[in-house]
Parts: sequence; structure tokens; C-alpha cells
Amino acid sequence: MNIVLLNGTLTGTKTERMLSPVETYLKENVSGITINNINLKHYNLQFVDGRPPEEYNDDMKELISSIERADGYVIATPVFQGGIPGALKNVFDAISPLAMRYKPVSIIAVGGTLQHHLVIENQLKPVLDYFRCLITPNYVYAHPGHFTEDKQLENEEVKNRLIEMSQIFLRYLEMGRDLSPYRVDIKKA
Repeated sequence: MNIVLLNGTLTGTKTERMLSPVETYLKENVSGITINNINLKHYNLQFVDGRPPEEYNDDMKELISSIERADGYVIATPVFQGGIPGALKNVFDAISPLAMRYKPVSIIAVGGTLQHHLVIENQLKPVLDYFRCLITPNYVYAHPGHFTEDKQLENEEVKNRLIEMSQIFLRYLEMGRDLSPYRVDIKKA
């Protein structure tokens, strides 16, 4: 079982801090799991312009391949200017629309205000619906008040919601396995 923890930003550390308890929980509670931490700031990203995936640089090819091979995803994103970062949208534009079909996705977001959680509903979920992902219903949103001055996640309620989200994610992984006969092999499509 190959799980991608996708940190969908080029800057900051709060999304990384939010992914950390999820990674710990998954490692402690699932045997035979491979966790692939994808942090976009460690990649030489190219602007997606419609060319075939094999024409991008090695980092982009590796990123596309890692995402398309995964069995499930936990996506962490900040909210910038009332939306998801362009780098994250660029990644979605790079992968096949068939790649994430019937695969589970959990969402984590960090924003500057209480209202920024609406970006999940109005921007991120529609993109994931387009991919026909199995989106877990309990995303986790945090704001600056949940972190210390040095950007450590300190809010126990948020930590508990991350664990609960991880538990539901595992159930969705099981459901995704049951639906695997309905997935399309993107190499043949």
C-alpha cells in the first residue's frame, strides 16, 4: 500500500507540521504501508502547458509518476489569497484525470482566518471530485491560533481531529481496494 502525503506549497512549515501526526499514526497502525512524503518545495517544478509528461524535467516526471502510482493521498495545503496555491493546482494539471479515480483522499488546510476553510469546499473538493476521488468527509482545518509562535502545532483538538481523519482515511483505503476493478489503467487509456 503506497500512500502519498502531499505538502502542496513551496513555502512555510505549518502544513508539514499538520502532516506529521498523520504520518506517525499511519506508520504505527498499518503494516505493509509505504509512505511517500512529497514536499513541493523540494522539486524543480515546471509550469504545466499541455505537453506529454515525458517532455518535462526529471523532477516533474518523478512527481507525476509518484502521484499516479499511489493508492491514497493526504493533501495538506495553505490558503493563499482565498485559494489553493498555484503550485498545487499545477500538480493537479500535470497528472492524468484517471490517475486518482476511486482512490481515497483526506484534506488538511491551514489558513489565516476562520473563514478560509471554505476554500476546501469551493476549490479543492471540486478538483478532487473531477478526479472521482473518494474524499473523506472529515477534513482538518487550522488557523494561526492553533500554532505556537515558532509554528509548532499546539492545539490538542486539531491533533485529535488529525488522528480521527487518519482513522477514516484507513477505512476509505479499504473501500478503495474494493473499487479497484473500476479504476482505469491510465497506461492503456
